[in-house]
Amino acid sequence: MATADRPRRPKIGRIPITELAPTTPNGFPGKGFDGEVITFGATVFREGHGVIGADLVLVRPDGATRTVPLTLAAPGTDRYEATVQVEGVGVVEWHVEAYADDWASWVHGARLKIAAGVDTEATLLDGAALLERLADETGSPAAARAAARVRDEDLDPAERLAAVDDPRIVAELAESPLTSLRTHSATQLLDVERTRAGVGAWYEFFPRSEGAKRNPDGSWKSGDFRTAARRLPAVARMGFDVVYLPPIHPIGTTARKGPNNTLTAGPGDPGSPWAIGGPEGGHDAIHPDLGTEDDFRDFVETAKNTGMEVALDFALQCSPDHPWVTEHPEWFTVRADGSIATAENPPKRYQDIYPIQFDTDPEGLVAEVLRVLRHWITFGVKIFRVDNPHTKPLWFWERVIREVRDEHPDTVFLAEAFTRPAMMRALAETGFQQSYSYFTWRNTKEEIETYFEELSHETSAYLRPNLFVNTPDILTEFLQYGGRAGYKVRAALAATGAPTWGMYSGYELFEDVARPGSEENIDNEKYEYKPRDFALAEAEGASLAPYVTMLNRLRSAHPALRQLRNTTVHTAEDDAIVVYSKHLPGQYNRSGRNDTVIVVANVDPHSSRETTVHLDLTALGLEPGTLFDVRDVVTGARWTWGTSNYVRLDAFQEPVHLLVVEGPHR
Repeated sequence: MATADRPRRPKIGRIPITELAPTTPNGFPGKGFDGEVITFGATVFREGHGVIGADLVLVRPDGATRTVPLTLAAPGTDRYEATVQVEGVGVVEWHVEAYADDWASWVHGARLKIAAGVDTEATLLDGAALLERLADETGSPAAARAAARVRDEDLDPAERLAAVDDPRIVAELAESPLTSLRTHSATQLLDVERTRAGVGAWYEFFPRSEGAKRNPDGSWKSGDFRTAARRLPAVARMGFDVVYLPPIHPIGTTARKGPNNTLTAGPGDPGSPWAIGGPEGGHDAIHPDLGTEDDFRDFVETAKNTGMEVALDFALQCSPDHPWVTEHPEWFTVRADGSIATAENPPKRYQDIYPIQFDTDPEGLVAEVLRVLRHWITFGVKIFRVDNPHTKPLWFWERVIREVRDEHPDTVFLAEAFTRPAMMRALAETGFQQSYSYFTWRNTKEEIETYFEELSHETSAYLRPNLFVNTPDILTEFLQYGGRAGYKVRAALAATGAPTWGMYSGYELFEDVARPGSEENIDNEKYEYKPRDFALAEAEGASLAPYVTMLNRLRSAHPALRQLRNTTVHTAEDDAIVVYSKHLPGQYNRSGRNDTVIVVANVDPHSSRETTVHLDLTALGLEPGTLFDVRDVVTGARWTWGTSNYVRLDAFQEPVHLLVVEGPHR
């Protein structure tokens, strides 16, 4: 409470600076990645009619400072913005500095007053004083001469005013502006991470299925890291950057699940990799069927040699046979009948998994989890896909991720959290570099357009989506019944809608049969071996791999697709046609040329659609009314487009146009 001897300090500065962006809802640092193009902004205004200005000030981790002028986004909005490409890695401090533009304020008023013959002499003397100030600050002879001319009462007022238009004066004021009332906003933080934290194409497969063979007696011989490594070149040829492995640890036998999630497993059923732990060890051990630690190191090295990184699943849960159950019983919840609570998501229950209880020994859990993560980092793993992080306390992830990144700043954590928006966003704020998203269930035109707008603008300061098209647990109705067209549509949207996307093995084979009454594949690979003959499918024309390869090549060739915040949704008159663009101005491209991709998708995989597409050309970096040439990378067709364009998309041929803007039509 304010008192006479301690007055309350105003929160608003001399020139108000509000609504800073990009910022997070709860004060955590915003996110960026090396090479990302980010628009910074603030609402800046003041009382009266004086002209104001604002600068963005960026301070790099090494102390180097960069000042970028902010410009008014639109007249009358008081919204000032500047677009910057951030480079390097580290936490950048930034703030907005607003000021009164004394010279611009005087010139604006003087031109009006001199033309109207109002307050002429005093106004000119004010201008002369400003020019003398410029001369004193810069030693400029031109400013001194201009000041004397403005003071010369023998000249006509219009002639005196004309002295300020001297190009030398204009240039000197641009170099040394006359300002006052400088006001500093609160300092904000932007955590700039390596590019892979924000850009990548992920491919998931089970090592035990790669090279698995059924023996004559019906039993199985598991695949291992050596046989799985043979799959890596083909994955790399499709253009993937990250190969993601489900848990590679020993699997418990108590309450082991059988095929299709049944409660009884046969002697040869491998169990779910997410039921972690057995006599052979826990989270720091490798399943004996997969090989040795040296085999895993070789697998990681092979992936690296093909241009990919390995991402490991980190599932913080245990089978009843995990060593933690006996060594640390305080980490589990004991029910009234003396049993340990199993994991559940009512009505689902996971009898083969014990969840962790975090409140009895939090320090012990943090220490053990850090030990496990550091263990795998020694193998060269720097990417972790975290299973169900929303079922663990937020403070835990904030601390663990911070401590890991303090030691290994290039580590990336992906949150596999299909849960309420508040929790998903909070996980992103508190440290996860990437997040699974609701994309899987956004299938209609309205759903896709609204969600892409949200991801690229509303939450892009801190939540980076990884648009997986499917997972071992998710086979949506759209894919079950959408056929080849449905699979193409979803892959095209995922690969172009965000800088990071992912695909679970089998998608390219159009595996679309669900376990009855569920949204997951029948004969789910979580509970059994599932070897696939990818080469045969491709030879027979029954594989989506060539289409996926085309998508990833498109992403590699067009930096606009490797940005998150540059999506613009356009208009189509048909209720099943989605159209959006990704544009990157030439100043942010090594080539120096504008890069623009337009996606037009028929999201009804069972029909042919004809419509007119209406484009906002300014969002494409073009002047209104411009005609421009586009090339469809799917078919190779070329057209000349403008503001409004006829489109026909037949789901039974090609349901998506992927259009590269080649430049204005000549």
